[in-house]
Amino acid sequence: MFSFQGTQRLPRLVGLSKAVEMMMSSRPITAEEGKNIGLIDAIVPSQELLKASQQLALDIVGGVKPWLRSLYRTDKLGSLSEARDTLKMARHQVKQTYKNMPQHHACLDVIEEGVIRGGYDGVLKEAKVFKEIVLSDTAKGLFNVFFAQRATTKVPNVTDLGLKPRPVRKVAVIGGGLMGSGIATALILSNIYVVLKEINSEYLQKGIKAIEANIRSLVSRNKLLQDSADKALLMLKGVLDYSEFKNMEMVIEAVIENIPLKQKLFSEIEEACSPHCILASNTSTIDLNIIGEKTGSQHRIVGAHFFSPAHVMPLLEIVRTNKTSPQVILDLMTVGKIIKKVPVVVGNCTGFAVNRTFFPYSQGAHILVNLGVDIFRIDQLISNFGLPMGPFQLQDLAGYGVFVATSKEFSTSFADRTFQSPLLELLMKDGRNGKNNGKGYYIYEKGNKPTPDPSVLPIIQESRRLTNIMPGGKPISVTDQEIVEMILFPVVNEACRVLDEGVVVRASDLDLASVLGMSFPSYRGGIVFWADTVGADHVYKSLKKWSEEYGNFYRPSRFLEERATRGIPLSAPASEISTSRSRL
Repeated sequence: MFSFQGTQRLPRLVGLSKAVEMMMSSRPITAEEGKNIGLIDAIVPSQELLKASQQLALDIVGGVKPWLRSLYRTDKLGSLSEARDTLKMARHQVKQTYKNMPQHHACLDVIEEGVIRGGYDGVLKEAKVFKEIVLSDTAKGLFNVFFAQRATTKVPNVTDLGLKPRPVRKVAVIGGGLMGSGIATALILSNIYVVLKEINSEYLQKGIKAIEANIRSLVSRNKLLQDSADKALLMLKGVLDYSEFKNMEMVIEAVIENIPLKQKLFSEIEEACSPHCILASNTSTIDLNIIGEKTGSQHRIVGAHFFSPAHVMPLLEIVRTNKTSPQVILDLMTVGKIIKKVPVVVGNCTGFAVNRTFFPYSQGAHILVNLGVDIFRIDQLISNFGLPMGPFQLQDLAGYGVFVATSKEFSTSFADRTFQSPLLELLMKDGRNGKNNGKGYYIYEKGNKPTPDPSVLPIIQESRRLTNIMPGGKPISVTDQEIVEMILFPVVNEACRVLDEGVVVRASDLDLASVLGMSFPSYRGGIVFWADTVGADHVYKSLKKWSEEYGNFYRPSRFLEERATRGIPLSAPASEISTSRSRL
């Protein structure tokens, strides 16, 4: 709306309050709502559009209907004092909701100009401000994310082979826990029949109730009509054995991260399913070759990594091994689009693209804490940067067991650059498990925002004593900017390794995945784009300095060093990635 005179015409058509709401949120509206609020003149069937448009023009020329010149209307703007109150309230909301995003404030300034000085002056200011803001880092970041999403539809050796996707109408989901129930919810909402399998009746009922709760939540928030909810739940069936699996077109395994269990399940479903059934795993860290090594069906094994909550988060990370069939990849990409996800195809390794790139995120935070930096300061600074919450509140939210389990996987695969912090083990020993039991780094009380828990400080002191990494036994002195960089630059460093190994098709895939999967702020363009904005040279020199002071965790990767010393952006395509190293 912040161009083509929208800031001036929309308030005059629908009223200032409604126009501000639409422009600040960018929420799409239905044609019916548009007509009701005065934005649309008429709604007609598509085949009658030209005829209806011609008739409307003739009616205006003939005086049958008035010619409304929206730019000069003032009847829906209200009084000047009312308009100023509306804009003042909007500015306050924007300050709270859209931190670090200048376009919202600029848009309100332009609207106010038109209200005070008239539509024509407003249009002139809109053009001037738009030319300035379209060149800002924020605009460039948002452009990068926009075009990155469109680029994901092109996957070499998959979408360029002339293959056609096979229909997938029946899917079995193994495991009705948090992830399994979320995946099943996403599927039935898109009219895909789901068979949910569990090991016993108790777990099965819990899974079905979780799916029903997901659906009810959407209805209560007006995201889903009751009729649609009822139809969705008819697409779900719970089972305790594999008898239904012979008719399935895809199976998604969504059990705990346990290698022997997953291997056993894949051997069983290989036998139970047809030879054409896609065998997918929702694993977030485990190498797919290990999961499928006891089967003879590696060509149809694929990763379908959803992010929690699976029916809400938009990213679907599709993981291919060097044996996965292009047809299987294409089929899963198509399913992803049907269930309203953004599929990003990545290569196979521990953690794949997203979790591998971001495993240094929480580890960097733990290093800082053990170096003497305050936990709550770290969380506040990362939140100010633009992530929904800091790394420690995120651990509270997810539960400590998840982080302990995944840390073991990463420490095994990347032993040269992992930091072993005892803090989470100490917290669990103290009976804490974050939001799950109301006590972690923060105190969680129903109806209240999380508040820092002072009683956690002695546990942190014990962790510092055990790690003993504070120089001279004293806390380090760091600026706010250094704290943010000491947490995020190691993430950039791992992103460089992911790019160097060809785990992603292009840097923009990693940018998009970081935004959609890890909630990296979209206005910063994604993790690689942001690093290029900061400058590869600054990232490299900072990491080199910290590696000399604090160890191997910060050691710059070969890719980062090469790009920084040669002045090449990190996002620039690799001139060549050897086929022996490429994960794709």
